[in-house]
Amino acid sequence: MLSLSDASRVVEEALKTAREMNLPPMTVAVLDARGCLVSFKMEDGSSLLREQIARAKAWSALGMGMGTRTLMSRAAHHPSFFVALSSLAEGSMVPVPGGVLVRSQEGAVIGAVGVSGDVPDKDEACALAGIRSVNLVADPGAA
Repeated sequence: MLSLSDASRVVEEALKTAREMNLPPMTVAVLDARGCLVSFKMEDGSSLLREQIARAKAWSALGMGMGTRTLMSRAAHHPSFFVALSSLAEGSMVPVPGGVLVRSQEGAVIGAVGVSGDVPDKDEACALAGIRSVNLVADPGAA
C-alpha cells in the first residue's frame, strides 16, 4: 500500500528536485494502485492544463501497467491503437515520459506518479527522485 505519508514525501522531493534543476513551475500527482489521488501539488505559476496532464501521466502508467516511457515507444509503433486508447480513456492517456509506476520492494504495483511542467525527460527525473526518496521502486518503463 502507498501511504499518505510516503505519497506526500514523493511530491515534496519531486518538487525539491525541480527547484534544484531550475525547472519552471511543476505539478505532481500521486495515485494509489486503484487510481485514486493520494497526494497532489501544483506550484504557483503552473499552467492551466498541468493538473490534468500530471494525473493523466500517472493514470496512463497504472491503466496500462507500465511506465509512460514504454507507452511512448509503443505509441510510436502503433499510433492507431493509442488513438483508440485515448478515446477509451476519455483523454487521460498521455504516452510520454513523466508517468512512473511505484512498486513495493517485492515488485507489486502500489501506485504511480505523474509530473508535468517541463519536457518529459525532466518531468520523469523529478518523479524518479520523489519515488526513490521513500525507498520504493520507480518503474518508468523502457524506450
